[in-house]
Amino acid sequence: MISSLPAEIFKAYDIRGIVDKTLTPAGVRTIGQALGALAFERQCHTIAVGRDGRLSGPVLSATLIDGIRASGIHVIDLGQVATPMTYFAAHQLNTGCSVMLTGSHNPPDYNGLKMVIAGETLSGAAIQALRERIERSDLRTATVPGALTTRDIAPAYLDRIVGDVRLERPLHIVVDAGNGVAGAFAPALYERLGCKVTPLFCEVDGTFPNHHPDPSQPKNLQTLIARVQQENAELGLAFDGDGDRLGVVTRDGNIIYPDRQLMLFAADVLKRVPGATVIYDIKSTRLLSPWIQQHGGVPLMWKTGHSLIKAKMKETGAQLAGEMSGHTFFGERWYGFDDGLYAGARLLEILSQHADASAILNALPDSASTPELALACAREGDQHALIALLQKEAYFPHANEVIHIDGVRVEYEDGFGLARASNTTPTVVLRFEADDEAALQRIQRDFREQLHAVAGDEIKLPF
Repeated sequence: MISSLPAEIFKAYDIRGIVDKTLTPAGVRTIGQALGALAFERQCHTIAVGRDGRLSGPVLSATLIDGIRASGIHVIDLGQVATPMTYFAAHQLNTGCSVMLTGSHNPPDYNGLKMVIAGETLSGAAIQALRERIERSDLRTATVPGALTTRDIAPAYLDRIVGDVRLERPLHIVVDAGNGVAGAFAPALYERLGCKVTPLFCEVDGTFPNHHPDPSQPKNLQTLIARVQQENAELGLAFDGDGDRLGVVTRDGNIIYPDRQLMLFAADVLKRVPGATVIYDIKSTRLLSPWIQQHGGVPLMWKTGHSLIKAKMKETGAQLAGEMSGHTFFGERWYGFDDGLYAGARLLEILSQHADASAILNALPDSASTPELALACAREGDQHALIALLQKEAYFPHANEVIHIDGVRVEYEDGFGLARASNTTPTVVLRFEADDEAALQRIQRDFREQLHAVAGDEIKLPF
């Protein structure tokens, strides 16, 4: 470890830390130089760089760009954009490489980097290899720094979506960006598609003064629900801080969680690509697999994590994938990266074919379930140790199947329970689903007993 780059900022899917504490401008410059060296080795010449609306973005972006250029790699500065716009730039500008400075849905004092080099979204071992490169000072310093150009990618990005998506009729929607960077682009996009848009918290403000930009948490959707009803709108769309995740609410106040959104997307994609593989993460509803099969697709459960899902899509040729957190990945008609703004456009396209958009969403299969529950651990790493113990020692005698691809998912005749280690915070993530409340309680009781058996009675469970 070196002082400006503590090992804990190198996460499973990205680099992320507290600005001026674990993530400093000097540290970000070093990361940029290491990324430049990696790009050079992979025969890439240019990296597109974007940043979200966080207050630390301009300073960290400048040092990141300086570090990349020091390695001799050219930089296209995209300025303030949503994360999917940097992924799009890597395709549109033929760089194959992009780096997004974003803290995603973390608190305002966080920032981080999501990295694509030579078409690969860096994750897991690749991120640790980058850390090791920095620790051994395996950097590249060019005699002539790389060139710097700027590019407004928004027109090409918006044109590409508007050229792809067609609405049968205009819809009245409310868009809640939570003061994240999606607010600069989403209202204009949906207006161009023909919608009447009521913006909510769409002014980009890195202090997030109204609510946290995390649509996976029901408490962050309450103002949106109220505004949809107040405006008599048909639908509400919500985005996270960097615009790669989508939340959806109906006019009657129901939250349509991303695994149910994926049902609608799967039925639509499979009309045009019968037999396609559809990937969903370990946290998703067990109702997805039979739904995908019923619509002529091949269901595939996989590990949670946007970079892990993207890698699995490449490996399998899947046309669609989704995570419970709100990341949705379209291979059909799009590029296979997670994009909340594009997912919103595809959702509107489907719903515009019906007279009552909320009725279509509410009719999707559902069951009794919990949201994601978090069991806090004392230290980073404790969550992985607890799950390893659970995988080794837990016993679920009434289970149909126990799945270990990412934590412990226990399938029953009438539901499932899940415990997995978060790769971003020192927590164990839990989720439960069942045919009815009685089954839900029974499955939770099984997990309670096993967690206490392996970790002791003193752990405080969130259920």
